[in-house]
Amino acid sequence: MAAKRISYKIEGEVQGVNFRHFASKQAKEAGVTGYVTNASDGTVQGEAQGSHEAIKEFVQHLNKGPPAANVTGVEHSDVSTQSGESGFNVK
Repeated sequence: MAAKRISYKIEGEVQGVNFRHFASKQAKEAGVTGYVTNASDGTVQGEAQGSHEAIKEFVQHLNKGPPAANVTGVEHSDVSTQSGESGFNVK
């Protein structure tokens, strides 16, 4: 399986609305590993790794966000894959 890893940043009203829990749930359902964290600038950031299809599905969920969120933008870029990662962590 060709793995892909992205670094992502979600902008908008994304902190205090269960976004990290939402991202973790969607990642596990899509079969994506990585992490998500609240950044000091008010965005939610992280990295995600999986198949091209799994990453595509995960990014689609990030663009929607949980019901209380108001996502205004999602930036993501390819980064080097990491071996030995076994889950998706909320930091």
